[in-house]
Amino acid sequence: MNMRKIALAVLTVIAAAGLTLAGCSKKEAAGLTMTKGVLTIGMEIGYPPMEYLAPDGKTPIGFDVFMGKALADKLGLEVKYVDTAWDGIFAGVTTGKYDCIMSSVTITPEREKAHNFTKPYIGNALSLVLLKGSKITARSPQELAGLGVAYQAETTADFYMEGLAANGLKFTPYEYEKVMNCFTELELGRVDVIITDKLVAVDYIAPANSPFEIVWEGAADEVFGICLKKGNDALTEALNGALDELFADGSMLKLSNEVFKMDMVSAARP
Repeated sequence: MNMRKIALAVLTVIAAAGLTLAGCSKKEAAGLTMTKGVLTIGMEIGYPPMEYLAPDGKTPIGFDVFMGKALADKLGLEVKYVDTAWDGIFAGVTTGKYDCIMSSVTITPEREKAHNFTKPYIGNALSLVLLKGSKITARSPQELAGLGVAYQAETTADFYMEGLAANGLKFTPYEYEKVMNCFTELELGRVDVIITDKLVAVDYIAPANSPFEIVWEGAADEVFGICLKKGNDALTEALNGALDELFADGSMLKLSNEVFKMDMVSAARP
């Protein structure tokens, strides 16, 4: 997938979506954020194609990045991204390091107890990734006994594999801080398989010369939302309104098609 072309195409989509949210003036929106006139977004910038750095090594790009810009435009705000390690990202929004998290955050009952969440904006499922031509015969996570399984720590994939381990599946876990490390290690032959979000896997298998393939996909039973500090209801509702407009005017679907080459958003809004 040519991410340079995607970035340019998506910026066009964002520009088309840059309207002020109905009923929420720039002055009102500015009063909802910790820095006047700026929506500060926490994200772990190392999770392509959702949030990562452009080839210049400086500019954040990806689905969540572009969506964050479109939402800020709807609210009449500037946008600022704060690169944050995943293992501290929820603490950061609670302590006020940023207004919200847009970083592929799965909405779970446990997280909803501790934080505010917007309506969901994207659907997701887990996937099992192998090297093309691999001798590994496993075609489901339940068949990974005796194998080295890579996944990003403290993610849905991590929790899923912990559940299988608790039910007796014996495998060697390889937890990485960045999902990109999982793919590097698989390509180098240091792990046998990867469990990760389909949203991530489709980007790695898209190039014609990709060494990877998806051999299993789980049910699309998880959705992502924007995470905020518990009790920050005003900004939550403002973001919900902006999200609703992006869905209604087709911007979310256009963004999904540009980044994923498929509709990954409509299932989040039944």
